[in-house]
Amino acid sequence: MSTPEATGAARAGDRIEARSLHGQLTRSGEILEALGQAGHQRYRVRWDDGHESIVFPADGVTVVPAQRHAARSS
Repeated sequence: MSTPEATGAARAGDRIEARSLHGQLTRSGEILEALGQAGHQRYRVRWDDGHESIVFPADGVTVVPAQRHAARSS
């Protein structure tokens, strides 16, 4: 798990990447809303394919803070 998840610092606008099982591609999306409190947070995510779901931080889920994502895109 990345540092933002561990500290409860992930927020709307950050990106999320979820590693898939069974050889499927990694899913990526934007966090639309952080729900719950630190230690029990979950995220409403709009995946790059347009679908939305609630994601609970777990192994294989990485949060990329918005400013770091912008730097990687340039």
